[in-house]
Amino acid sequence: MKGGRETDFAYQAVYRYLTTLINELGADARVRLPSLRQLADRLSVSISTIQYAYSLLEKEGRVYSIAKSGYYASPVPCVATLEGGDDLLETLYVNARRPGMRVLSADEPAALQPLDSPLLLLERELLRQYPRSSQMPSQPWGEQELRTALAARYTSSPARCWNADDVYIGADPRGVLEILIAVLELRGATVLVESPCDWTLLRLLQAAEVRVVELPLLGDGEISLELLEQLLANESVRLVVLSSVLNMPMGTLASEGNRRAVARLLEMHGTWVLENDSYTDLAFETGATPFRDLLDPDRLIVYSTFEKTVGPEAPYGYVLSRQLTLPLQRHFLLRAFRLSPIRQKAIARLYSNGRIDQHVLVLRRLLRDSAGATTQLLGERLGDSVQWVQPQGGATIWVRSLRRVDPRRVFQRLLAQRIVIAPGELFSLQGLYAQHLRLTHALGGSDEMDVALWALVEALRLEQS
Repeated sequence: MKGGRETDFAYQAVYRYLTTLINELGADARVRLPSLRQLADRLSVSISTIQYAYSLLEKEGRVYSIAKSGYYASPVPCVATLEGGDDLLETLYVNARRPGMRVLSADEPAALQPLDSPLLLLERELLRQYPRSSQMPSQPWGEQELRTALAARYTSSPARCWNADDVYIGADPRGVLEILIAVLELRGATVLVESPCDWTLLRLLQAAEVRVVELPLLGDGEISLELLEQLLANESVRLVVLSSVLNMPMGTLASEGNRRAVARLLEMHGTWVLENDSYTDLAFETGATPFRDLLDPDRLIVYSTFEKTVGPEAPYGYVLSRQLTLPLQRHFLLRAFRLSPIRQKAIARLYSNGRIDQHVLVLRRLLRDSAGATTQLLGERLGDSVQWVQPQGGATIWVRSLRRVDPRRVFQRLLAQRIVIAPGELFSLQGLYAQHLRLTHALGGSDEMDVALWALVEALRLEQS
């Protein structure tokens, strides 16, 4: 184990050795592992290196120590699934919420620096200003102050202005999307989505019996104008779903010329557009023109969430539309979202006092640094096994295996090591990305990421052999 490049990463090699040993022990909860000195002699490394590898495994719950006795293997749990189901997405969700898991599948950019503390501080101040006994009932479409703040944020010119009455706030993006599917009467209709596409939207459209046509993005993240024109001409497209600026999970920005050409095509066909604005603030480079500033605002719907930039304390979804006022009001009333007025007021103050703009500048820098460090590790660990799209924003990396593998088997192998990845098949209804993975680069520590990538290297190697 000594000598050359491996010496610099000796603890990872020890960690992998111990992980393999523990997995071979199966479910026996009372198996003693080699002592520090035994392993140091066996692997020709220092005792401190062995101690560090054991401490990592102990934090994960893979081993436990008994004073004056040594280390013992904890039982390796079976992969958790919902009763009677083998759905890949359900399995991912269940395991990502289990304690001790490394969630390499996550898309939580705000985790690097959430705005929870300023938000909760503002909330406490507002509670003193607005005693609960005098609070008005929750507004069915969201708190007026927050709707006003969002309308101002999205207004870019007199011709492209938004009012508070154009803004609707729901409990989460999923609930807002369900309302939009109902309002637009999409059941049985044809919807064109850029691909790869967020799995939440795909599942909702599938459940609503919508005919989904996927528009695969080119390798640089641009939209094929020829394919788009062909689909618009030959299909009765009710709605086109596009990212505002930054496509996720690819993490790419189409060129200004490509976006403007796409906008002209959509205008020519008079197509309704649903713009996903969840990631625009997370693009590393600013200045790209969002689709909403290129399209007819009367045939445009914008949806987004605060969670990607603010954090989990602001999970709400929202939608902007100038032409669907009555049906949106009716469906929001029927859904009867009950949202905290004080929490919404606090978010509105974060916008009005400029705190969110300051926060986004810092978050964008942290994400750029995290993406750079992780892609460097990818090159070192998996450079001969995978290709990836260089992220231009967000918290994830779109990776493709260079050799054919069974992604579900890779997924299961990593679950056995308490690591969760997101197979590419989840981002298409047509099986377009069987050799792809979405990985987070915001895992929360270089050591955590390094260990997870070593495990991914081994899982891919075993499936490629």
